[in-house]
Amino acid sequence: MRITDLMIQETMIMDLQATTKDEAIDELIASLSRSGRINDPVLFKEMIYKREAESSTGIGGGIAMPHAKTTAVNEPTVVFAKSRKGLDFEALDDQPAHVFFMIAAPEGAGNTHLRTLAALSRLLIDSDFISQLMSTDTPAEVSALFDAKQAEAAEKEAAKEKAKAEKAANAASTSTTGQQQNTSGVIVGNANSEDFVVAVTACPTGIAHTFMAEDALKKKAQEMGINIRVETNGSEGAQNVLTADEIARAKGVIVAADKNVEMARFDGKPVLQRPVSDGIRKSEELIRKAVNGDAPIYRSQGGNAKEEGASTGKISVGSKIYKDLMNGISHMLPFVVGGGILLAISFLFEQLASPENPIVQLLQTIGGGTGAFHFLIPVLAGFIAMSIGDRPALMPGMVGGLMAVNSNAGFLGGLAAGFLAGYVVIGLRKLFKGLPKAIDGLKPILLYPVFGLLIVGAISFYVFDPIFGSLNTWLVDALGNLGTGNAVLLGLLLGGMMSIDMGGPFNKAAYTFAIGVFTSSGNTDGAWMAAVMAGGMVPPLAIALATTFFKSKFTEQERKSGLTNYVLGFSFITEGAIPFAAADPLRVLTSCILGSAVAGGLTQLWSINVPAPHGGIFVAALANHALLFLLAVAIGSVISGLILGLWKKSPTLVK
Repeated sequence: MRITDLMIQETMIMDLQATTKDEAIDELIASLSRSGRINDPVLFKEMIYKREAESSTGIGGGIAMPHAKTTAVNEPTVVFAKSRKGLDFEALDDQPAHVFFMIAAPEGAGNTHLRTLAALSRLLIDSDFISQLMSTDTPAEVSALFDAKQAEAAEKEAAKEKAKAEKAANAASTSTTGQQQNTSGVIVGNANSEDFVVAVTACPTGIAHTFMAEDALKKKAQEMGINIRVETNGSEGAQNVLTADEIARAKGVIVAADKNVEMARFDGKPVLQRPVSDGIRKSEELIRKAVNGDAPIYRSQGGNAKEEGASTGKISVGSKIYKDLMNGISHMLPFVVGGGILLAISFLFEQLASPENPIVQLLQTIGGGTGAFHFLIPVLAGFIAMSIGDRPALMPGMVGGLMAVNSNAGFLGGLAAGFLAGYVVIGLRKLFKGLPKAIDGLKPILLYPVFGLLIVGAISFYVFDPIFGSLNTWLVDALGNLGTGNAVLLGLLLGGMMSIDMGGPFNKAAYTFAIGVFTSSGNTDGAWMAAVMAGGMVPPLAIALATTFFKSKFTEQERKSGLTNYVLGFSFITEGAIPFAAADPLRVLTSCILGSAVAGGLTQLWSINVPAPHGGIFVAALANHALLFLLAVAIGSVISGLILGLWKKSPTLVK
């Protein structure tokens, strides 16, 4: 079947007018709707965004491939579109997309159609072909280019099959190692090379990224002179399945997948587990690591694939929670970085001018509690909810997060609201499943928002907010009753509390206690402010140190965020550590609590006073023992950074 049988000319858009990702999706869907290729644009759009929520289909290299497989599709269709100016499609390489392929596959798409879509995906790895597509002016030219390219690929394939048959006839006993690439999944690479790796590629829908990753890995392996065998887990199921002998002979295994694949068979092998997008864009890195055995040894639980959920499509509870958390954290991070740096700059200006200075007020308004920082918890909660329940869960999750902020339920209250909203929407889907199909379109725009918001809001208001609010009040009272009989003990307690929830009720209780003493008890020299400020500065500084000196334990994105935490830590902005704490709470929180407690205790041991309620390093000069204050912070940060760096597992092992 020709690709152009699916990529019909009447749906092509030769000059896309959209300037944003959302507009581009709407314009492409409109073309499908006008041609009668889809029967429910609302449902189809919902499924497109569901796929986008899993990972961006902006694959890089100027290409975007939004796709969905749903009952809303009448006939398998690919809409081709070009944007001369390009637009931001949240691509993997952060570059604008110029060429678009919206793939619409019906729920029961036949094998022939799926193989054709796979062939399309493989063609898009060729950068020269993409350049030729960009130079076309008419739909007819696009069709002719695809027909010529597919015919060329068919000729090459036929030649390879013929060569393979001749080789097999001449040397029936010859090992398959060294045979050339073909779509039957045989080993490709260099006949004289002993380096051999195996790979599995898979994406949730299995109609695009799966095969692009396969082709990218094969091409790169051939360039590097390394033998490779690739199994694909696409819409047709597993193809070119790896044999036990191949797995045993391989020096390493690459699993480039965004869904579960059978893993128990790789027990005892070095296994790189990466997103399918890495198979497309980082194929050389993956192959090199696999050949060198530079990967964690995979250990199956009992060696049974079914136990791991590979054969049933299920994932572990821990992996699911981790995935949902990471979705919230990745969307929250820009607010932490942008708001935190602007706040840090405002503190500097405040020391040079005054709190009433217009620049100080502007920066604190934009970055602080009424600006970027006001959105931290709502965004975290909203995108956790969206990861669980898709787009209908976003709004109730964000509102639940906002209620947590306004009621002092804080970071932990926001986490609870996010998970609650996601699973409430899943429950509503099941509850409304039996409603007439005629009102399906009302579910995402009326039923889910109204009932989801009502349920999440009510539980947050009556359960989450009172619990954390009461906890906060209790802690403040308990601290007040401790008195100052044992200053070092109280310093240890206050410093440690600043790291327990990093902006939540424990943190606020300690800070409120220090502020209360600072402003109303006559102890205006700031002894307790020194303890809480030192304790609050430790977590982001510890994160920064750990990501600097234990780089292999963190992802590239985490290392970049770690650099920002130097600024946030010096500025007494504890929230910079929240993304790391949410992703790995046991190790990060435990490490930070210990270091913060030490820093807080040292401030009292050395009788340090800081007569300022905020500012971090920018107000350190105001302390009675400025150098000792900085030393206390440094000691606490180093302790936490070392514990975290030594304790934390490498990124590929954290699930």
